[in-house]
Amino acid sequence: MTLTAAPRRPGNRRRMTAGTSLALLLLVAPAMAADRFSSKKAELDVTAVATGLEHPWSVEVLPDGAYIVTERPGRLRIVRDMKLGEPIAGLPELFVGGQGGLLDVALSPDFSESRKLYFTASIPGDGGQGTALFAARLSDDEAKLENVDRLFAMNRFTGTTQHFGSRIAIAGDGSLFFGIGERGEMDRAQDPQDHAGSILHVGPDGKPAAGNPFADGGKGRPEIWSIGHRNPQGIVIDPADGTLFTVEHGARGGDEINTPKAGSNYGWPVVSYGKHYSGAEIGIGQSAKGYELPVHYWDPSIAPGAIDVYRGAMFPEWDGDFLVAALKYELLARIERDESGAIVGEERLLAGEYGRLRDVKVAPDGSVLLLTDEEDGQLLRISRAPAP
Repeated sequence: MTLTAAPRRPGNRRRMTAGTSLALLLLVAPAMAADRFSSKKAELDVTAVATGLEHPWSVEVLPDGAYIVTERPGRLRIVRDMKLGEPIAGLPELFVGGQGGLLDVALSPDFSESRKLYFTASIPGDGGQGTALFAARLSDDEAKLENVDRLFAMNRFTGTTQHFGSRIAIAGDGSLFFGIGERGEMDRAQDPQDHAGSILHVGPDGKPAAGNPFADGGKGRPEIWSIGHRNPQGIVIDPADGTLFTVEHGARGGDEINTPKAGSNYGWPVVSYGKHYSGAEIGIGQSAKGYELPVHYWDPSIAPGAIDVYRGAMFPEWDGDFLVAALKYELLARIERDESGAIVGEERLLAGEYGRLRDVKVAPDGSVLLLTDEEDGQLLRISRAPAP
C-alpha cells in the first residue's frame, strides 16, 4: 500500500510594505523579538509566538494562519495574533495523570469547509484508562467543539499512567494512522489481539481501514497495522513519497525511527538497541529473524516527542530531512538524508535553550513550530534569519 499524505493547507503570509508607519513598527518589533542561532546550513531566528501554555502537546496551523494547540491537562486553545485564547468547550471526559490527558490534534483535509478535526486522549473506563481517538467540529465562533464522536478506544484499559502514544497522520485517502504505547506492560506489544504497542489504521469513521493485515480479525485486531512498538509518540507521512514514519521511545537507549509496514513486527520487547532502566539486557539482543530493524536509533536516548519530514520553501537545504523534538536533551534533532533517503548525519539544534521539546511541525510557509513541555510552556517558531 502506497500512502499519500493529506494535502497541506496553504499558509497566510503577511508582509509589511515600505509605507508601514514607524509607530506600527515600534509596536510590532518588541513582540516579534527573536533569538538568533547558527546551524550548519542556515541562520535561524526563534520567536515565542505564545507563552503560558501548561504542558502543550500538539499544534496545528489553521487556514487563516492561527494555531490550535492542545494542553495535556485537558485544554484546547487557539493562538491568533500572538494572543492565547480561552479554552475551547466541549471536550469529553478525560483521564489526566502521569503521561495521560489531551494529546494530539489533527485537522481534517477538508477542514476549511467542514471545520472537522481529530484528537487523541487518554480516557477513563473499565479497568482503568486507555487511549481513544475522537472526531469533532470546531464551532464557527471557535468557542466549542460540536458533534464530538468517539471513533475508537483501545480494547484493554489498565491502571498504568504511561505510554499512551499517540499522534495522528492522515493519509491521502482520508484514513488515519496513530500509535498507542504498550502502557508500560511491555509484553502487550507482541500480542496482535491487543491494541497496546501498535500502530493503528482506521477510516474517518473509526472503522478498520482497507489494507490492514488482520482485516478478518482472526490473527489480530482488524484496526492494527503493525506491532512491537514501545511508545510511538511521533508519526508522519512524507508528502513527497507517501512513506509512513514513526519515532518512538526506547528504554535506556534504543529510541527508534521506524517505517511501519502492514503486518510487520518492530521487536519490542524481544529485540532492542537499548537496555532496561535497571541496566539489564532486553530480550534476546539487538536483532533477530522476523523483527524489523529501525532506520535510525539513538543510544543514549534523547526521548523523542514528535517527528516531521521537512518539505518546505524556507529551508531548501533541509529538504527531506527528519526533524525530531527531544524531551530529555531539550533539543531539535535534524536527521540529514541524501537524495535516496539514506541517513547521512545528525545536527542537534537549540540544545538546552528552551526546555523539553514536545512537538515539531513544519508550517505551510516552511517555518518550523515547536512546543515546550513545561508548566509555563511556549509555542515557538523557527524562521530563516534575514540576510545581513
